[in-house]
Amino acid sequence: MTKRFFAAATLLALAATPTVSQEAAMPANGEISQILADRIDRDEANVGIAVAVIEGGEIRFVSHGTIGRDDPAPVNEFTPFEAGSITKVFTSLLLAQLALEGEIDLDAPIADYLPEGTVVPELDGKPITPFDLATHMSGLSGLPEEITAAGLANPYSGYTDAQLLDWLSRQQLVGPIGERFEYSNAGVALLGEVIEGVTDEPVAKTVEQRILFPLGMESSTLSLGAEKPEGMAIGHDASGTPAPYWDFDAVAPAGALITTASDLAKFIAAANGATETELRPAFEKMLERVRPLDTGSIGLGWFITPTGSGEIVWHNGRTGGFSSFAGFERTSGNGVVVLSNMSTEAGINDIGMHLLDPSLPLRVQPVPRAAVEIDPTVLPNYVGDYVLAPGVVLSVTTEQDRLFAQLTGQQRFEIFPMSETEFFYKVVEAQLSFVTGEDGTVSVVLHQNGQDLPGVRE
Repeated sequence: MTKRFFAAATLLALAATPTVSQEAAMPANGEISQILADRIDRDEANVGIAVAVIEGGEIRFVSHGTIGRDDPAPVNEFTPFEAGSITKVFTSLLLAQLALEGEIDLDAPIADYLPEGTVVPELDGKPITPFDLATHMSGLSGLPEEITAAGLANPYSGYTDAQLLDWLSRQQLVGPIGERFEYSNAGVALLGEVIEGVTDEPVAKTVEQRILFPLGMESSTLSLGAEKPEGMAIGHDASGTPAPYWDFDAVAPAGALITTASDLAKFIAAANGATETELRPAFEKMLERVRPLDTGSIGLGWFITPTGSGEIVWHNGRTGGFSSFAGFERTSGNGVVVLSNMSTEAGINDIGMHLLDPSLPLRVQPVPRAAVEIDPTVLPNYVGDYVLAPGVVLSVTTEQDRLFAQLTGQQRFEIFPMSETEFFYKVVEAQLSFVTGEDGTVSVVLHQNGQDLPGVRE
């Protein structure tokens, strides 16, 4: 899988996982508590983290940190968090239920389930199917322009079904349908449209009736407006600054879930078979058929990562102020939930994977950078569009003596000065260097993932 610069508004950042060859018991509560304390107190890389562990059919909880940087109330298993892209697994579970009931054919054209007259792009005469959307192999790429232009404050709020279907009608597919993985929030939003075309109900209501209620997830909801649950954690961006909550409309199926560690543990316990529920056949359907990825595979919504002793089935999520992970190990049936109220590129994937298999290492946290003061009059010199690769442009803008950068199809992020020519991102491990030639022309170099990618200003 090609590494890309993933913005927070994509809701997900995939992490490569090393292959291991030994099976071990899950860490005890004391060890988990120390991991969380190190991440929050020592590394200052999070604010509050709530963990649920399912082992041997039993659920236990460990938490550390606070509701917010300025709120000393501790987080616990009952604290609501934004779960971001873990929502996609719920949407895919609905798809599996409807497929089992014969209401949706996973291999039928999605046009069969969308409003009459909807224009759906095809490639080489092949239509997009629900299975393509659930496995992110529809050929759709990027996000609608209205969303990318909204920034990180609340990018999906008010984006309607009509806008989504209009966007779909104008898309050119980026690769062969069913063959190329291209993570797509818009694609899962369209899967929600497919489901609504069958149920004739909003996805949020269907999730409540067919998943949350049967599993007893009484503290969970889909965030469709400004009202949030009582006691909800305060989100923080990568710099530790409080971040706005997100709410959703048409893109709710891709990232609107608000949940607690206690509630999400019920979901994972049902998914891995630790508890027997009426949803068991649908959970099994989600892993019945998979497509290969560079590392592992993907089923209906779930990523599947092989280890030496089995497979880890998982998904994660990220919003403007939260990070999340949920998964289970198929051989042992052990499961993990990790919810945090800070959004960073590093996230908490490594904690979730390590708890499921202790031989998988915890990530070494980078030393936080501190911005320096510079003469703001130099900033306009860097404004412009820089071509990094065919079709990939880095747009640099200024606003109130601050510098921002935006890659094609992604969010705009503030970049912070290390010097008058070097800047860094707080939301991702990446830096920009601006170079002024003898003739006064300005170019840029993007430093990320050990690579240096130069760009020429148009």
